[in-house]
Amino acid sequence: MSTSSPLLSVRDLSVAFTQGGRTTTAVDRISFDIADGETVALVGESGSGKSVSALSVLKLLQYPAASHPSGEIRFRDRDLLSASDAELRRVRGNEIAMIFQEPMTSLNPLHSIEKQIGETLKLHGFEEKTIPGRILELLDQVGIRDAQKRLKAYPHQLSGGQRQRVMIAMALANQPKLLIADEPTTALDVTVQAQILKLLDDLKREQGMSMLFITHDLGIVRRIADRVCVMTDGKIVETGPTEKIFTDPQHDYTKHLLAAEPKGQPILLDEGAETVLTGEAVKVWFPIRKGLTRKTVDNIKAVDGVDVTVRAGQTLGIVGESGSGKTTLGLALTRMISSQGRIRFDGKDIDAFSFEAMRPLRREIQIVFQDPFGSLSPRMSIAEIVGEGLAIHEPGLSRDGRDQRVVEALQEVGLDPETRFRYPHEFSGGQRQRVAIARAMVLKPKFVMLDEPTSALDMSVQAQVVDLLRDLQRKHNLAYLFISHDLKVVRALANEVMVMRNGEVVEQGLSNEIFDAPKTDYTKALMAAAFDIEVAPAGVVSE
Repeated sequence: MSTSSPLLSVRDLSVAFTQGGRTTTAVDRISFDIADGETVALVGESGSGKSVSALSVLKLLQYPAASHPSGEIRFRDRDLLSASDAELRRVRGNEIAMIFQEPMTSLNPLHSIEKQIGETLKLHGFEEKTIPGRILELLDQVGIRDAQKRLKAYPHQLSGGQRQRVMIAMALANQPKLLIADEPTTALDVTVQAQILKLLDDLKREQGMSMLFITHDLGIVRRIADRVCVMTDGKIVETGPTEKIFTDPQHDYTKHLLAAEPKGQPILLDEGAETVLTGEAVKVWFPIRKGLTRKTVDNIKAVDGVDVTVRAGQTLGIVGESGSGKTTLGLALTRMISSQGRIRFDGKDIDAFSFEAMRPLRREIQIVFQDPFGSLSPRMSIAEIVGEGLAIHEPGLSRDGRDQRVVEALQEVGLDPETRFRYPHEFSGGQRQRVAIARAMVLKPKFVMLDEPTSALDMSVQAQVVDLLRDLQRKHNLAYLFISHDLKVVRALANEVMVMRNGEVVEQGLSNEIFDAPKTDYTKALMAAAFDIEVAPAGVVSE
């Protein structure tokens, strides 16, 4: 590592936002350096100020609402905060590039991949005749297979990992000296995440590039960073070499982050427990129709002949990458979508039940979705959201009786009942997920399908939600179907695990058997990626 002046030097940087005459400080006098060829990770939970700090480097905040009461950001001895728009345009993309968290919102849905990468090259002075060759070179460099065939593809036609690779290709188009990566793997499956991290590390070494890596996941930090800056409440509370931060953390908040992974063991397996739900040879096929007559020429086999058993007081974890069929299976078992095969709930065959016939059973079969902000109505108060099911399934309950049940449900999930007259946007992500859980629990169900309920949450909040779910299961003898690609969370909750790929079950068994002695190459690749054993073997996981 170079002993000369740093490539990027941030000194006493503050960021404030002014709205409606009120000013809030989001970042409070932080300082850090990045040397040539070094990766520095900025780590912290949501709201800590890490992304705002990264966006400040290229002045990408919404000015004038955003301001910098103090500080300077020097890149190769140029002060970027005082640079003109013309100077910043020369730096952006050429010398400093950025990858954002969600490529689907960063890529233009109306333009092909070829056009979007080509525009980047054209803006930065590439000759027209050299652009097609450079696009193919970049796509090949970031590991897009059959790059020539992908040129005309649109973002929605690519997987999450492929979209993120396209974003990386655009960022690297002009061989920048500094790459800012803002949570670039948060939305990805564990195996794809491992591939993207390896790709970034390889490209950094090949091109002699430096990197500012923003994340809340300390497992990622250990794989990729040379140094770590830990942020909370807008301040950097600890900084140091990665290994020292992990082995000898000094600040209480750093210790809290390191201890935040979901822990504990699932409730003890009871194979004699009452069977709540079973599925036999469950199939969900989506027809592919072509021609004027819309004739079915093939089928997408989203779920193809799966057997499932979920017992009272037990958790069946379903794992697999995006597109493996795990959510589709959950929706079929809860009769939210049509399917073939036998489905029994509480001793009744329900696979032929109509929507109306299912309605009385909905109080006993509840679902908690991945994104609480998307599943909670922004126009309803928390009391209305949690109490809505009671109004439908217990119409004889008085207004006071319903309010009392809402209060009890909120207390049970660890929320202050006095907040029940607020609206979803007034709560944090973890609090909103607790509201979603309270909405399910207020009806006292027997079976709960949990679809990626922790994937959008910070590590410490994940751990709290896992503890809460385990406590509720123990208290009410609940049967859980827990769908996730996060194997650490599944390990803390599930008694049994089912591994899905391409609509089929590739491995199934007791949790400790699947985690400690996986049999198939695919399951081994998932475990390697999730628990940082090694990077997933090439060819095992399809992109």
